[in-house]
Amino acid sequence: MGERIRSVVLLGFGTVGSCVARILTERSDLSEYFRLTHIFNRNFEGKRVDWASKSIVWTGKIDAVFASKPDVVIELVGEVNSAGTWIRRALLLGIDVITANKALLASKAPELLCLAAKHNAQLSFEAAVGGGIPIIRGIREGLAGDTIIGVVGILNGTCNYVLSRMAATGESMDLVLNEAKKLGFAESDPTADVDGHDAVAKLVLLAGVSFNHHLPLAHIVPRSIRGVADIDFKYAQELGHTIRQLSWVQRQEDGFCTFVGPALVPLTSAFASNDGANNLITTIGTHGGRNNFQGAGAGGYPTAVAVVSDLIALLGNSQHVPEEALWNPGHITPSPPRKHYLRFVVKDRPGIVAAITSALSAEGTNINAVFQLPGYPKDQLPFVVTVEACEESALKRAVEEIGTMDFHAKTPLVLPIWS
Repeated sequence: MGERIRSVVLLGFGTVGSCVARILTERSDLSEYFRLTHIFNRNFEGKRVDWASKSIVWTGKIDAVFASKPDVVIELVGEVNSAGTWIRRALLLGIDVITANKALLASKAPELLCLAAKHNAQLSFEAAVGGGIPIIRGIREGLAGDTIIGVVGILNGTCNYVLSRMAATGESMDLVLNEAKKLGFAESDPTADVDGHDAVAKLVLLAGVSFNHHLPLAHIVPRSIRGVADIDFKYAQELGHTIRQLSWVQRQEDGFCTFVGPALVPLTSAFASNDGANNLITTIGTHGGRNNFQGAGAGGYPTAVAVVSDLIALLGNSQHVPEEALWNPGHITPSPPRKHYLRFVVKDRPGIVAAITSALSAEGTNINAVFQLPGYPKDQLPFVVTVEACEESALKRAVEEIGTMDFHAKTPLVLPIWS
């Protein structure tokens, strides 16, 4: 595959970095092509492991890493500012870079890809989306003959674990989220996951790979899963649905529609059956139709497999001119009309449904059905209104008006209904 052994340096020796080093150590067949020469990590002395080759140089000095003139830099530090500086430095020197840094790429991918092309280097990031799922390569290579018009998926394992377990057990989100932290499915501060920022970054990368357009990160406003309660799964079940965090991008004539947040999905769909911390990504093509990519969306070894796969792929790349460098700015447009689920918890009194109906009607939004499960106290009474397909902006205005009314015991929840 290659004419000489390529030197590889590893920046970061956390969960994923240590798994990458372990794979490179155990895969004796790769020693003919790659040699891990340096491991960089702050406070590296506490990171040393006895199974790593004695020839590896451990260091906390980044200049020592670059002084070795590596062929490949694997960046797994995760922090944006320092990582961005090191990746730029490597690309300027014509060094191939592999990274899992979705937060950096979501904002700086066009700049970094153009820098790679200019200096005859390769920037690979399979591990930045979907963990061990080969979605980047699957779209670029496996679906190269098709024209992708849309991508929708479950991109965050933490949210999927939380929502699928709530659906199965009826437990509260706080309880499930705490359990997810103990099991390693959630960070100690899960804000980026549950509030959708992690999924937005991944969606930006998927849009870039699928459409060669870079969508502005700040223009995709995610919706948090925090408002979803156990009662919502009961009502979703009544409607033949369950709830998952979805990320969606669709090509339109004048730009791209996007959505990131919790949504009702049919119980018969692949999304509903995707449980635990797994990811599921569906591409929609003009000619090839729908293709599903499913698997472990996070974790040390699944993500490390994606990193090492990027490394092996470098052996077959002689052009070193990435097509992705052609990413152009993308424009976000309003989404088409969609049905919605509205859940209210109220202090019951006459006229509540009439007031809600009036506010929706004033914005041209029609009610489809009203559901009220028995057995709840009058001062904390939950019920659900579903509305026919409507413009999101009109629904937002109606819900804002409804939110000013004095009968609410909790903030209303609005979820799109996916078909």
